[in-house]
Amino acid sequence: MSSEISWFSALCDDDYEYLGVPEPERKSSFPHCSDIVQTADRLGFDNILLPSGYQLGIDTIAFAGGMAPLIKQIQLLVAVRCGEMWVPQLARQLATLDQMLNGRLKINIISSDIPGEQLESVPRYTRTLETMQVLRQLLNGESVDFQGEFIQLQLDPPNARTVSGKAPPFYFGGLSDPARECAAKGSDVFLMWPDTEDAVKAIIADMKQRAFNHGRDLKFGYRSHVIVRETEAEARDAAARLVSHLDDEEGRAIRERSLDSASEGVRRQAELRELSDDGFVEPFLWTGIGRARSGCGAAIVGDPDQVAAKLRRYEDLGIEAFILSGYPHREEAELFARYVLPQLDHAPLAMG
Repeated sequence: MSSEISWFSALCDDDYEYLGVPEPERKSSFPHCSDIVQTADRLGFDNILLPSGYQLGIDTIAFAGGMAPLIKQIQLLVAVRCGEMWVPQLARQLATLDQMLNGRLKINIISSDIPGEQLESVPRYTRTLETMQVLRQLLNGESVDFQGEFIQLQLDPPNARTVSGKAPPFYFGGLSDPARECAAKGSDVFLMWPDTEDAVKAIIADMKQRAFNHGRDLKFGYRSHVIVRETEAEARDAAARLVSHLDDEEGRAIRERSLDSASEGVRRQAELRELSDDGFVEPFLWTGIGRARSGCGAAIVGDPDQVAAKLRRYEDLGIEAFILSGYPHREEAELFARYVLPQLDHAPLAMG
């Protein structure tokens, strides 16, 4: 099986040598984040996630446009926040960006609020689904006649087209029931944060059934941190070092700073930390990173063979795309590419 192996660029002020200890040179900026992307490109990663936060870091779409002439082969998984932009404008921007990337664009849909406002979960995911449906029509080059709860629109598509003439694949995640239904109806790749293998298996089975109920198929992605060293002992030492300067109050402040800090997915990450033994909730899955992170809160930790074997176990469960990261992001990308990437059969995720 050939999976997509992606890395992560810290656009949301999330890069540290010691978790929770900010460093000016690692703050989100075009030079720093560009260095991470170009490193991942050079190392042979298939794709890289460019995250988005309303208050945190720099703008994702503008950053991706700036990166387009600087990269050679890597795809860009660009996060877009559904509550922040009118869909026709977003479609035009993304089609133009896809042209700049020669068709190497993928889209990470974020079910965000409008800045300064807050919707309950069910209507927010309703708006997100409407956004995905209309955005897909426009990026497919179709005229739109849509009368939804949040979007009412009759419009021909913009002249800007993607290279393929079709919408890039939509990556999307969420654990609540409204989030799962939204994903089953509107996304192409269902993303999940770290969890036990039994939980991952159960989520995949549930989402396959939900997608089938709507006459659709889904692919599955897994977003995790990784810490790999030549030996397991060295990897565990690196994990301990990463959190060795972490103040618990600062960690709590970092977790609460994110707008998704009360989501079902974040609740599950906290639950995993509570279930863990010495930080490990199951072999090689360490939850310590979640002490200072709102979202993805665990790392695969081990030697090269252990990390590769853990990824293959997820593949056996049905995962076809991995979005990995580590601290600091550029340095950990180098280590993963040296120790693990040569063991993996990988290629950009093919969409049917």
